[in-house]
Amino acid sequence: MKDRILQYLEAVEATQVKDAAETEAFRIRFFGKKGILNDLFGDFKQVPGPEKKEIGLLLNQLKEKAQLRLESFQARHTGNSNQTRLDDLTLPVDFYTAGSRHPLSVVRNRILSIFSRIGFTVAEGPEIEDDWHNFSALNFAADHPARDMQDTFFIEKRPDSNDVLLRTHTSSVQVRVMETTQPPIRMIFPGRVFRNEAISARAHCIFHQVEGLYVDKNVSFVDLKQTLLYFAKEMFGEKTSIRLRPSYFPFTEPSAEMDINCPLCGGKGCNICKYTGWIEILGCGMIDPAVLDSCGIDSETHTGFAFGMGIERMTMGLYQIKDLRHFFENDLRFLRQFESAF
Repeated sequence: MKDRILQYLEAVEATQVKDAAETEAFRIRFFGKKGILNDLFGDFKQVPGPEKKEIGLLLNQLKEKAQLRLESFQARHTGNSNQTRLDDLTLPVDFYTAGSRHPLSVVRNRILSIFSRIGFTVAEGPEIEDDWHNFSALNFAADHPARDMQDTFFIEKRPDSNDVLLRTHTSSVQVRVMETTQPPIRMIFPGRVFRNEAISARAHCIFHQVEGLYVDKNVSFVDLKQTLLYFAKEMFGEKTSIRLRPSYFPFTEPSAEMDINCPLCGGKGCNICKYTGWIEILGCGMIDPAVLDSCGIDSETHTGFAFGMGIERMTMGLYQIKDLRHFFENDLRFLRQFESAF
């Protein structure tokens, strides 16, 4: 069998073809159902064990060499080469589907662009955090519910209580910035966060946030309101109104939730806004003096505000998406709806 294969190797090297008909004859001779290679692979089953390795290598070498010769003949005589396609202007055009950014990336970039116009710069931080940056420095008490295992993915429990975990908010980046940067600070922090929640149409264990921070002398709640009003009008249209409702966050005092008048019904009431005319889009507040002090900023001379919003919630509102799970499933039927979005 070895001699037969060697003879066929020589035959492949010596073969020349003149046209498409001879090319097809070569293909049938070596690759046809009753061709040389099929016969050889059938006979290979009868080869004694000690000889299988050597014969197998030669047989694969013959197959590869014959395949390369066939492709060369086809390119030359049957119009299958790229060069032939480029030369023949009568051939139909290949249309390629244009890609696009993910809808979450589209909205994230819009948010960052709006805040960059009023002086905010971007900072990012690690997704694996410690207890100090994620909780303690932000004024979370030791028994705060957010520390419970049902909310947080803990990676390592440490004896000194500075546990390692997946960050539950991008506020941890605010702490890192305040620890290393002297005011004035005007920054925005986009990123992915993690919470141990059941996955449903309105919740997921992974989601994305954008948080903002402004620290300087004489920063007031008026500055916070005007900043967020500017953002809302740029994001949702000039006719957008906002309202601030009292709320509670451990790291801000006073704290508020911000709503906008529903962009779909103009505030008249619809199923998207649950017939209230308003949609909640973010939380905000003045930074608690204890947080400034824990980060090394003198709360007697400096004040500041912070805010945070979920990118998924914002995207669902802008594009009327009713199931949050679509963002993570990579379903092309969903993603192709955003091919014109940049």
